Amino acid sequence: TNPSIIPFLPESAKAGIRGTWNRLFGDVGKISGTFTFNWATIFQVIAIILLIVVLTHLILFILEKIKPKKPKAKSAVSLARSAVSYVAAIVGFFWCLSALGVNLSTIFASVGIIALVIGFGAQSLVEDLVTGIFLVFEDQFNVGDIIEYNGFRGTVTSIGIRVTCIQDPAGNVKVVNNSDIRNVLNRSKNSSAAVCEIPISYAANIEETEKVLIAIIEKLPEQYPDVFPTTPTYLGVSSFEASSVNLKFVAKVDEANIYKAQRLMNREMKIGIDKAGVEIPFQQVVVHNAKGE
Repeated sequence: TNPSIIPFLPESAKAGIRGTWNRLFGDVGKISGTFTFNWATIFQVIAIILLIVVLTHLILFILEKIKPKKPKAKSAVSLARSAVSYVAAIVGFFWCLSALGVNLSTIFASVGIIALVIGFGAQSLVEDLVTGIFLVFEDQFNVGDIIEYNGFRGTVTSIGIRVTCIQDPAGNVKVVNNSDIRNVLNRSKNSSAAVCEIPISYAANIEETEKVLIAIIEKLPEQYPDVFPTTPTYLGVSSFEASSVNLKFVAKVDEANIYKAQRLMNREMKIGIDKAGVEIPFQQVVVHNAKGE
């Protein structure tokens, strides 16, 4: 705030800097004379910092213990957890300045131009903050939802003041600035379709095979109630391949269970087909050994 107090500059340089600085920003050099340094103020600053740290950790501890059931409430808690550190830092900074005897209203009036410049530089931060708040209150997606963003599919683990974290099934975490989140597909909004195609031989009896497979899918909600909320649907013959007739099945499941449902349907249908003696075609290579004369 007062570059003319730099000790190694000559007096003529200090006078020139002081004049230029005051013409641009006003007499902000007065700010450097408002600080009060003594043992009492130092103790106050230390006490303020310790209090802010303790309160921050206490609030974060309480937020960690809050386990809301609704997705929107989870997102709000995640956003609040992220905001606590920022708010604590800002409050602590100005509280310490006040303890040192600084007139905060004078600072805000004197450095208005500087604040304006910083404001333009922090434009992206403001965009992240505003977008993060709208993400939560517009219910576009919440913590725990499975979304797709630019080809990356994963579960939203946190929504913060600046960034949102998305984790894929392999444990990879993608960190995205809130202001960059556009064209997101929320796959948790509606039920997803787990599709399964079973190939059978052209020689197999389709009607008998259909009866076997339909009996299998009717038992799936009872066997795996956490995965199959309803009975899967048989859609019929989907295609005729070179060596197989493909039968198509679809199950309405939660997005989190879409791949698990496919694996379970494949497993149960393979077991049922084997028991029924239905042939599943597979590629075979015939080698002809011709003897020349």
